[in-house]
Amino acid sequence: MKAKALALLALAGISCMVAADELPISANHSKSLEVEHYRYGMHPDIARVIRTSAVPNVCQAAPVQMTYEDHQGQRHVMEYMAMGKGCTN
Repeated sequence: MKAKALALLALAGISCMVAADELPISANHSKSLEVEHYRYGMHPDIARVIRTSAVPNVCQAAPVQMTYEDHQGQRHVMEYMAMGKGCTN
């Protein structure tokens, strides 16, 4: 019985951490984030990557998005091109 209770407590704790990571950090984040498009030579201030979208299963360059925090704790979404995973040699 104690093992079940500990397992439920651990699961609840992990769920809370995941949900907290999804919450906006400040009032500035309550609105939808504008997508920035990466250009060669940009030097974004990336302190922590929060998530990246999946690379498509195509054999060409495709847009991918990365959500990150800068050193001031502001969240950003940057879109960049990445080579798809669908090519075979």
